[in-house]
Amino acid sequence: MVLRSLMTPSRYGISRFSDDPFLAIQRALQRTFDDALSGAPANFTEAASMSIRLDVKEDEKTYTVTADLPGLAENEVDVTFEDGVLTIRGEKKIARDDKKGTWHLVERSYGSFARQLSLPVGVKADAIEAKFDKGVLTITLPKETEPQKSAKKIQIKNGS
Repeated sequence: MVLRSLMTPSRYGISRFSDDPFLAIQRALQRTFDDALSGAPANFTEAASMSIRLDVKEDEKTYTVTADLPGLAENEVDVTFEDGVLTIRGEKKIARDDKKGTWHLVERSYGSFARQLSLPVGVKADAIEAKFDKGVLTITLPKETEPQKSAKKIQIKNGS
């Protein structure tokens, strides 16, 4: 089973946990190119804070996607599943008063965000569930239950 993150408008690919330093370099380069193409900030810290952080788990019956969305409510997040692609999108609005006082540090990010995941064939679209609790979105995507198919030998014919 392979999960992959789609190029638009995602910033981070999904892969199994790894300590491979080359994989970390590849991710950093991918973020740089994604940021340049999307018009996002080039600063790695700021760009990283604007993205949706995900965990994806698979067992024999389901895929489970968990996303950290601090500072948002469930009515500010939209989740869709179409043609094998799970999309999580929303917008975090600016909640600060610029009329009084002087800001010395602004690290919290605001604005629209979206993340798309291409999932393998076999997700029961009508049984997908999403829960939102304390800024954590958990999406459960049940797998289709198919009977085990037996192997079939394919006869190779001579081309002449």
